Amino acid sequence: MQDPKTHLDRNETLRSIRDRRSIRTFADRQVSDDDLLAILHAAHQAPSAHNQQPWKFIVLKDKAKNDLAAMVSERSSNFPKPSAALLRMASRSIINAPVVVAVMNTGELIERGTELFKMDKEIAHDFFRIMEVQSSAASVQNMLLAATSLGLGTVWLGVLALMQKEVLGFFGEPEGEFVAIVPIGYPVKPGVQPAKHALDMVVKYL
Repeated sequence: MQDPKTHLDRNETLRSIRDRRSIRTFADRQVSDDDLLAILHAAHQAPSAHNQQPWKFIVLKDKAKNDLAAMVSERSSNFPKPSAALLRMASRSIINAPVVVAVMNTGELIERGTELFKMDKEIAHDFFRIMEVQSSAASVQNMLLAATSLGLGTVWLGVLALMQKEVLGFFGEPEGEFVAIVPIGYPVKPGVQPAKHALDMVVKYL
C-alpha cells in the first residue's frame, strides 16, 4: 500500500490532517484574538445531530486558566498513581498554554430529542447522549485542525473527565457534560508522529 504521505499531500486540508500533532509545551507567545476566533468558528461549523449544536465553548486565559490548572493538580492526589500522573501532566499543559478552550455538551439534544422522537426516556437518554458526544467530538477535531492550519499547536485533554463534576462546577455549568480541554499555543518544538497501524489492518472492504 502506498505511503500515506502521498495521499495526504494533495491539498491544504489533507496536509493539516497529516501535520496535526499533540503539543503539550508551548512558547511564551500569545495567540491572537483573530486566530482564536477562527478556531472557535471552525469548531462551531462541525456537523451535529439534527443540527442541534449541543456544544458550548469556554475560553480560559490568565487567572481562570491558572486556577483550573491548580485545581486539577491539587485534586490529582485523590486518584491512583497512573491517573494522578496524567492529571498532573494535563495541569502542566493547561498552565503552560496562553489560552485554553473547554468543550462541553449542554444536554439540550437529550431533552429535545426525547420529545421529538417520542421515545422512552431511558432509551432516549442513552441514544441522544451518544449523539451529543459525537457532535462535540467533531467540533473538537475541527478545532485541532484549524489550529494546525494556523501554525498553532493543541492537545486534546480528555482525562479531566475523571473529575467531571468539579470541572463543570468550576465553569459554572453543573448541568452539562465535560468533553475536552484544549490548550492552544505556539509549539516549543515539533510534535512527534506516533506510529500508526498499517491501513490494511483497520480497513475492511465488502
